[in-house]
Amino acid sequence: MAPEARERAIREAAIAVARESGIAGLTMRTVAARAGVTPALVAHYRPSMDAFVAEVFGTIVAAERAEVFGALDGDAGVRERLAAVVETLLDPGRDDVTLIWVQAWAAGARNEELAARVRGEMDAWRQGLEAVLAQGAEAGEIPASQIGEAAWLLLAMVDGMNAHSLVGWAPDDRAALARRALTAALDAPPPGRHR
Repeated sequence: MAPEARERAIREAAIAVARESGIAGLTMRTVAARAGVTPALVAHYRPSMDAFVAEVFGTIVAAERAEVFGALDGDAGVRERLAAVVETLLDPGRDDVTLIWVQAWAAGARNEELAARVRGEMDAWRQGLEAVLAQGAEAGEIPASQIGEAAWLLLAMVDGMNAHSLVGWAPDDRAALARRALTAALDAPPPGRHR
């Protein structure tokens, strides 16, 4: 196999292992077994496991972000688009990526390369939400002052409910709760002002 093809096979094997077992399951041995090669060959192509874990994490979560934002209806209002983002992310069918996120937050405390990638990916999610919110502000659907705070609140809500769901501790209808929280975030008074 050509070196480029071998490297691609190792990378794809690592992504498959992470989707099945989370990033905690990524070791030279598990990736090698999935790719059908020796651990030494994996080490040759990816000498730093910390960097490889960060790469695999980033690949998986960036693909999800591109998918979610790419599927938004550009003609829909800001509330409808944000509801679609939130409901998509809360879908139990995405628990594999949720597990990857939760494990990355924990493992990032001991893996600075992973921590940097987690921060970068979280920034990218926040910026994506802020872009949708900014379009809503430009259309007069929400006040511009809501953009930053609403993006942070939405991320915290999705991350919290998804993490809770991994251990079976979440509301029966996460999507309904998320829609109410979304309404509260968008209709809250601007920072520093009270109703």
